[in-house]
Amino acid sequence: MMIKALIFDFDGLILDTETTEYLSWQELFHSFDVPFPLAVWQQHIGTTTFDPGAYLEAQVGRVIDWNVIGPQRQRRDQELLAQETILPGVVDYLAAARQLGLRVGLASSSPHHWVDAHLERLGLRQQFATVVCRDDVGNQPKPDPAVYRLALQQLDVAPAEALALEDSLNGVAAARAAGVWVTAVPNKMTASLTFDQANYRINSLTDMPLARLIHKVVNGQQLTDTG
Repeated sequence: MMIKALIFDFDGLILDTETTEYLSWQELFHSFDVPFPLAVWQQHIGTTTFDPGAYLEAQVGRVIDWNVIGPQRQRRDQELLAQETILPGVVDYLAAARQLGLRVGLASSSPHHWVDAHLERLGLRQQFATVVCRDDVGNQPKPDPAVYRLALQQLDVAPAEALALEDSLNGVAAARAAGVWVTAVPNKMTASLTFDQANYRINSLTDMPLARLIHKVVNGQQLTDTG
Protein backbone atom coordinates (compact mmCIF):
# COMPACT_ATOMS: atom_id res chain seq x y z
CA MET A 1 0.00 0.00 0.00
CA MET A 2 1.37 3.39 -0.99
CA ILE A 3 1.37 6.22 1.56
CA LYS A 4 -0.22 9.30 0.02
CA ALA A 5 -0.72 11.52 3.08
CA LEU A 6 1.05 12.54 6.27
CA ILE A 7 -1.05 13.69 9.23
CA PHE A 8 0.54 15.54 12.13
CA ASP A 9 -0.69 15.88 15.67
CA PHE A 10 -0.11 19.37 17.08
CA ASP A 11 0.38 19.61 20.86
CA GLY A 12 3.57 17.82 21.84
CA LEU A 13 4.44 16.88 18.26
CA ILE A 14 4.88 20.25 16.52
CA LEU A 15 5.08 22.45 19.62
CA ASP A 16 5.74 21.19 23.15
CA THR A 17 2.73 22.74 24.82
CA GLU A 18 2.33 19.73 27.08
CA THR A 19 5.48 20.17 29.15
CA THR A 20 4.79 23.84 29.78
CA GLU A 21 1.21 23.21 30.83
CA TYR A 22 2.24 20.39 33.13
CA LEU A 23 4.95 22.52 34.76
CA SER A 24 2.57 25.42 35.34
CA TRP A 25 0.04 23.09 36.96
CA GLN A 26 2.76 21.33 38.94
CA GLU A 27 3.90 24.67 40.38
CA LEU A 28 0.32 25.42 41.40
CA PHE A 29 -0.10 22.00 43.03
CA HIS A 30 3.13 22.52 44.97
CA SER A 31 1.82 25.86 46.25
CA PHE A 32 -0.95 23.83 47.91
CA ASP A 33 1.63 21.34 49.22
CA VAL A 34 0.25 18.44 47.17
CA PRO A 35 2.00 16.48 44.42
CA PHE A 36 0.92 16.35 40.80
CA PRO A 37 2.33 13.00 39.56
CA LEU A 38 3.53 12.88 35.99
CA ALA A 39 1.77 9.53 35.60
CA VAL A 40 -1.59 11.24 36.14
CA TRP A 41 -0.83 13.82 33.46
CA GLN A 42 0.55 11.28 30.99
CA GLN A 43 -2.66 9.28 30.83
CA HIS A 44 -4.62 12.34 29.68
CA ILE A 45 -2.17 13.84 27.18
CA GLY A 46 -3.72 14.09 23.75
CA THR A 47 -7.31 14.43 24.93
CA THR A 48 -9.38 17.10 26.69
CA THR A 49 -11.38 15.10 29.22
CA PHE A 50 -9.11 15.77 32.22
CA ASP A 51 -9.65 18.76 34.54
CA PRO A 52 -6.48 19.41 36.59
CA GLY A 53 -8.35 22.00 38.67
CA ALA A 54 -10.96 19.48 39.76
CA TYR A 55 -8.17 17.00 40.50
CA LEU A 56 -6.42 19.59 42.67
CA GLU A 57 -9.62 20.32 44.57
CA ALA A 58 -10.05 16.60 45.21
CA GLN A 59 -6.52 16.43 46.64
CA VAL A 60 -6.92 19.42 48.97
CA GLY A 61 -10.48 18.53 49.91
CA ARG A 62 -12.05 21.91 49.26
CA VAL A 63 -13.31 24.23 46.55
CA ILE A 64 -10.71 26.66 45.21
CA ASP A 65 -11.42 30.23 44.09
CA TRP A 66 -10.23 30.14 40.48
CA ASN A 67 -10.98 33.81 39.72
CA VAL A 68 -7.46 34.80 40.76
CA ILE A 69 -5.56 31.53 40.69
CA GLY A 70 -6.78 30.47 37.23
CA PRO A 71 -5.44 33.54 35.36
CA GLN A 72 -2.18 33.35 37.31
CA ARG A 73 -1.66 29.74 36.25
CA GLN A 74 -2.49 30.59 32.65
CA ARG A 75 -0.02 33.50 32.63
CA ARG A 76 2.69 31.19 33.94
CA ASP A 77 1.89 28.68 31.19
CA GLN A 78 2.13 31.44 28.59
CA GLU A 79 5.49 32.57 29.99
CA LEU A 80 6.88 29.05 29.65
CA LEU A 81 5.30 28.49 26.25
CA ALA A 82 6.79 31.70 24.86
CA GLN A 83 10.20 30.06 25.22
CA GLU A 84 9.21 27.05 23.09
CA THR A 85 9.88 26.76 19.36
CA ILE A 86 9.03 24.22 16.66
CA LEU A 87 10.16 20.79 17.76
CA PRO A 88 13.20 19.25 16.03
CA GLY A 89 12.57 17.57 12.70
CA VAL A 90 9.13 19.05 12.02
CA VAL A 91 10.29 21.50 9.34
CA ASP A 92 12.39 18.81 7.65
CA TYR A 93 9.46 16.37 7.62
CA LEU A 94 7.19 18.99 6.09
CA ALA A 95 9.75 19.66 3.37
CA ALA A 96 10.24 15.94 2.78
CA ALA A 97 6.49 15.43 2.50
CA ARG A 98 6.34 18.05 -0.25
CA GLN A 99 9.23 16.42 -2.09
CA LEU A 100 7.51 13.04 -1.86
CA GLY A 101 4.26 14.49 -3.16
CA LEU A 102 2.33 13.69 0.02
CA ARG A 103 -0.81 15.49 1.08
CA VAL A 104 -0.22 16.99 4.52
CA GLY A 105 -2.85 17.43 7.21
CA LEU A 106 -3.15 18.04 10.92
CA ALA A 107 -5.54 16.40 13.39
CA SER A 108 -5.79 17.81 16.92
CA SER A 109 -7.82 17.44 20.10
CA SER A 110 -7.32 21.15 20.71
CA PRO A 111 -9.71 23.83 19.38
CA HIS A 112 -9.02 25.91 16.29
CA HIS A 113 -8.37 29.15 18.16
CA TRP A 114 -5.44 27.47 19.92
CA VAL A 115 -3.98 25.50 17.01
CA ASP A 116 -4.47 28.14 14.31
CA ALA A 117 -2.93 30.93 16.41
CA HIS A 118 0.18 28.89 17.11
CA LEU A 119 0.53 27.72 13.51
CA GLU A 120 0.36 31.33 12.33
CA ARG A 121 2.90 32.43 14.96
CA LEU A 122 5.25 29.65 13.93
CA GLY A 123 4.79 30.37 10.23
CA LEU A 124 3.45 26.88 9.54
CA ARG A 125 -0.22 27.33 8.66
CA GLN A 126 0.30 27.26 4.90
CA GLN A 127 2.12 23.93 5.18
CA PHE A 128 -1.12 22.03 5.81
CA ALA A 129 -3.77 21.28 3.24
CA THR A 130 -6.23 20.75 6.08
CA VAL A 131 -6.27 21.43 9.81
CA VAL A 132 -8.91 19.46 11.69
CA CYS A 133 -9.62 20.28 15.34
CA ARG A 134 -12.06 18.97 17.88
CA ASP A 135 -14.52 21.80 17.21
CA ASP A 136 -14.87 20.49 13.65
CA VAL A 137 -16.25 17.17 14.94
CA GLY A 138 -18.67 18.11 17.70
CA ASN A 139 -15.88 18.59 20.27
CA GLN A 140 -14.94 14.91 20.16
CA PRO A 141 -11.30 14.71 21.31
CA LYS A 142 -8.91 11.82 20.82
CA PRO A 143 -8.95 8.85 21.45
CA ASP A 144 -12.16 9.24 19.46
CA PRO A 145 -11.08 8.87 15.80
CA ALA A 146 -13.40 11.62 14.51
CA VAL A 147 -10.65 14.17 13.79
CA TYR A 148 -8.70 11.59 11.81
CA ARG A 149 -11.72 10.47 9.84
CA LEU A 150 -12.49 14.04 8.83
CA ALA A 151 -8.84 14.71 7.96
CA LEU A 152 -8.82 11.62 5.72
CA GLN A 153 -11.99 12.80 4.03
CA GLN A 154 -10.60 16.28 3.41
CA LEU A 155 -7.28 14.90 2.15
CA ASP A 156 -9.20 12.46 -0.07
CA VAL A 157 -7.18 9.41 0.94
CA ALA A 158 -8.07 6.00 2.30
CA PRO A 159 -7.05 5.23 5.90
CA ALA A 160 -4.34 2.77 4.81
CA GLU A 161 -2.86 5.49 2.56
CA ALA A 162 -2.06 7.80 5.49
CA LEU A 163 0.65 7.89 8.12
CA ALA A 164 0.04 9.73 11.40
CA LEU A 165 2.67 11.16 13.73
CA GLU A 166 1.59 11.14 17.38
CA ASP A 167 3.22 11.75 20.77
CA SER A 168 0.48 10.44 23.08
CA LEU A 169 -1.34 7.23 23.86
CA ASN A 170 -4.68 8.86 23.14
CA GLY A 171 -3.45 10.14 19.79
CA VAL A 172 -2.08 6.76 18.77
CA ALA A 173 -5.37 5.13 19.76
CA ALA A 174 -7.35 7.64 17.68
CA ALA A 175 -5.22 7.10 14.59
CA ARG A 176 -5.41 3.32 14.87
CA ALA A 177 -9.17 3.45 15.39
CA ALA A 178 -9.40 5.39 12.13
CA GLY A 179 -7.36 2.71 10.36
CA VAL A 180 -4.33 4.95 9.85
CA TRP A 181 -0.70 3.87 10.09
CA VAL A 182 0.82 5.60 13.11
CA THR A 183 4.32 6.33 14.35
CA ALA A 184 4.79 7.32 17.98
CA VAL A 185 7.18 10.24 18.48
CA PRO A 186 7.22 10.75 22.28
CA ASN A 187 8.23 14.02 23.90
CA LYS A 188 9.58 14.68 27.40
CA MET A 189 6.18 14.04 28.92
CA THR A 190 5.50 10.74 27.17
CA ALA A 191 8.96 9.22 26.62
CA SER A 192 8.52 6.70 29.46
CA LEU A 193 5.26 5.30 28.08
CA THR A 194 4.90 2.05 26.13
CA PHE A 195 3.23 2.64 22.77
CA ASP A 196 1.96 -0.86 22.12
CA GLN A 197 -0.64 0.27 19.58
CA ALA A 198 1.80 2.21 17.41
CA ASN A 199 3.09 0.62 14.21
CA TYR A 200 6.48 2.16 14.88
CA ARG A 201 8.28 4.39 17.36
CA ILE A 202 11.12 6.88 17.02
CA ASN A 203 12.53 9.12 19.72
CA SER A 204 12.52 12.22 17.52
CA LEU A 205 11.70 13.19 13.94
CA THR A 206 15.44 13.76 13.61
CA ASP A 207 16.05 10.02 14.07
CA MET A 208 15.50 9.18 10.41
CA PRO A 209 14.32 10.73 7.14
CA LEU A 210 10.61 10.58 6.36
CA ALA A 211 11.05 8.33 3.32
CA ARG A 212 12.92 5.77 5.39
CA LEU A 213 10.32 5.90 8.15
CA ILE A 214 7.51 5.27 5.68
CA HIS A 215 9.38 2.28 4.28
CA LYS A 216 9.90 0.79 7.73
CA VAL A 217 6.31 1.36 8.82
CA VAL A 218 4.61 -0.17 5.81
CA ASN A 219 7.06 -3.08 5.71
CA GLY A 220 6.41 -4.02 9.32
CA GLN A 221 9.82 -3.27 10.78
CA GLN A 222 10.35 -3.77 14.50
CA LEU A 223 8.58 -1.20 16.67
CA THR A 224 11.74 -0.35 18.58
CA ASP A 225 14.04 -0.24 15.54
CA THR A 226 15.23 3.34 15.13
CA GLY A 227 18.18 2.57 12.90
